[in-house]
Amino acid sequence: MTLPRTNRTFAPPVMEARRWLEGVTFTDEFPLINVSQAAPVEPPPEPLRQHIAETALNVAEAHLYGPVLGLPDLRAEVARQWSTNYDGNISAEQVAITSGCNQAFCTTISAIAGEGDEIILPTPWYFNHKMWLDMIGAKVVPLPTDDILLPDPERAASLITQRTRAIVLVTPNNPGGVEYPAELVNLFYKLAQRHRIKLIIDETYRDFDSRSGPPHNLFADPEWPDTLVQLYSFSKAYRLTGHRVGAMVADTSLLGGGEKFLDTVTICPNQLGQHAALWGMRNLSQWLAKERCEILDRRAAIVENMPQLTTHGWRLMGAGAYFAYLSHPFDTPSDQLAKALVSDHKILCLPGTMFMPKSDPGGAKQLRIAFANVDCTGINMLYDRLKRAQY
Repeated sequence: MTLPRTNRTFAPPVMEARRWLEGVTFTDEFPLINVSQAAPVEPPPEPLRQHIAETALNVAEAHLYGPVLGLPDLRAEVARQWSTNYDGNISAEQVAITSGCNQAFCTTISAIAGEGDEIILPTPWYFNHKMWLDMIGAKVVPLPTDDILLPDPERAASLITQRTRAIVLVTPNNPGGVEYPAELVNLFYKLAQRHRIKLIIDETYRDFDSRSGPPHNLFADPEWPDTLVQLYSFSKAYRLTGHRVGAMVADTSLLGGGEKFLDTVTICPNQLGQHAALWGMRNLSQWLAKERCEILDRRAAIVENMPQLTTHGWRLMGAGAYFAYLSHPFDTPSDQLAKALVSDHKILCLPGTMFMPKSDPGGAKQLRIAFANVDCTGINMLYDRLKRAQY
């Protein structure tokens, strides 16, 4: 009997980690520090919630099926703002709205790859990318990164075969937090161009990039539709996680294939969420700038506190956007260490083994810290607990 392809992949990591909390007691004096998930836990700002409520009451079509590729006004706004932000030329027809960025990735892969085709993923990878590729029967080709979590285009070139369909980059990176330099992104773009494969860039966390100006110039190339697919999430920018709104920017022919996938999965993106995203894009730029500054302050707190851990053998491999990626000094593998940190130090984080192939020993020495929901005081407390850990 052939097992379903979903059996080829692992259980959802965040859900698995939550089960580690069962039976553990937390107190006001020693509360849980939850750095396991990279998602806002607060609702959208009140003006946006008010707009959602007014839309629900007054816009009848917001409760009906909408266009499979999304609201025309939202697609046009993404095209307009992205063209400005990236100094490029993007049309509304090259934008699709999806039910979250994960669905944008699944849509892209479904439009370009089939069973047995190969997709190159830098490691540590974003686990949901790996899960989807497992479930459709594609072959994941790991691309190990260096000591500061940057992938090497030359090493990637050595992995390309006749079955390679795409290279996937996530920047700012999940799980590593690293912001890929524009020059590095451009080298991967040129590599994909030469081999006539797609370069998929997941920019879910682009609103929290520490750099000013566009993070890359790929949209300035008139031929970008032949190679580039960009993915995005409104969830992190406007706290719309429960509304599931994402986007993909790609060649219109690829979106035509993607439309078939989307029509069979969700028919259309969440209408209220799309109206919320559009209003946010038009009205919340100053609010979002403040959110970015707060995240950058927390990133600074991660870096500034690190010396008290380095004296105990820890190492900060990457930090940015919502994440810090740490190498720990213990012989205990990270999958066991992460569980022990819950019971012993009331810290919930994810082990590096969730972001690596089983064959890669590096994952056993690494932990991901998602700090977006922990303020600077909480970060200080996190470091105080980690430096007391002994395994």
